Amino acid sequence: MKSIVVYYSLTENTKFLAKEIAKFVNADLLELKPEKEISKGLTKYLWGGKQVFMKEKPKLNKIDKKIENYDQIFIGTPVWAWTFTPPIRTFLSENKIAGKKVYLFASHEGGLGKTLEDLKKQLENNKQISKIDFYKPLENIEKCKKQIAEWLEIKS
Repeated sequence: MKSIVVYYSLTENTKFLAKEIAKFVNADLLELKPEKEISKGLTKYLWGGKQVFMKEKPKLNKIDKKIENYDQIFIGTPVWAWTFTPPIRTFLSENKIAGKKVYLFASHEGGLGKTLEDLKKQLENNKQISKIDFYKPLENIEKCKKQIAEWLEIKS
């Protein structure tokens, strides 16, 4: 079974998780990068929140993987304004994912909101295997590695 981990990460938390998951299940990695990234300072909350509430779909840099070639897809996002990020929205709108085994994961700093439920709704035409969230991954590296191992040993 061919697997891929698709993710967006502004502050490296979700990137850390994606790399760990990819190592655990021997998956390819696909990092989504907007052509125009928002700043990482305090203004990220303002501009990121605006993009979420306006349901914006930022243009992404070229993607070098074909999603239809994968049977199992892991999708990871940080939580922005209690849901998934605009780059993930763009990816999902540009790639009609159907008939795949899908795993969802999110990183957050205390408020998961409806992130994973919102993502699940976007991927209804798939076999949704499992979902998980991680609290401040880069501050809890060992705990997150253990969570990943427990999550995927049971689910894979």
